[in-house]
Amino acid sequence: MTDDQEVEGLGTRLREHRLAGRLTLEAAAARVGLSPAYLSRLESGHRQPSLPVLLGLARAYGTSVSGLLGEQTGTADPVTRGGAIEPGRAGGWGYRRAGAPGRAMQALRVQVPPSVQDAVVRVHPGEEWLYVTKGRMRLTLGESVHLLDVGDSAHFDSLTPHCIAADSPDGIELIFVHTLLQSPAGELCLGDAPRI
Repeated sequence: MTDDQEVEGLGTRLREHRLAGRLTLEAAAARVGLSPAYLSRLESGHRQPSLPVLLGLARAYGTSVSGLLGEQTGTADPVTRGGAIEPGRAGGWGYRRAGAPGRAMQALRVQVPPSVQDAVVRVHPGEEWLYVTKGRMRLTLGESVHLLDVGDSAHFDSLTPHCIAADSPDGIELIFVHTLLQSPAGELCLGDAPRI
C-alpha cells in the first residue's frame, strides 16, 4: 500500500456504523469533536483518521478499532502474526492489529509519521499502555510532557488528558494497548486544546 491508498473499506465502514446508529454527520462529528466536513472526508476515503480519532469513532459507534479497520472477529486463534504496518493516506497514522479482536483490551501496532500531529487532547474512560519500538515519542499527560525512547513505556488512566506525537525525524512506531470502556463520559474530549 502506498501513501495515497486508504485502509480498504474504512470510509464505507465508518458511514455504515454512523447510519446504523441513526446519527447525522453533524451529530456523529460532535460526539468525537470533529467537524462534519472532516468526518465526511473520512467516510469518502479522502482522509485517514489518526489513532485518537479512530478510537473516538469506535467509542461513538459502540464498536472496536479492529471492527472499523475491517478485521475479522470470528476467529478463536489467540495468535496474531506480524507483518508490515501499512501507512495511511495523506501522511496519516498506520495501524496493524496486534491482539485478538472483540476483547475488552485492544492491542495495535501503530506508526506515526513525523509531520502528523493531533491537536486534540483526548479524555475518555479506560486505560492505555504504550511501548515505543522505534523513534522518540512525545506524550503529553495533563500538564506534563514526557519524551519516550525505544524500550520506554507508559501506562495511564485515559481520563488524564493525553496527546501522542512523534518527536523524531523519522516518526515513531509503538505498541498501543487500550481498554474500550463504554460510558457516557467516553464522548468527552477537549477539542479546543492548544496545539502541542
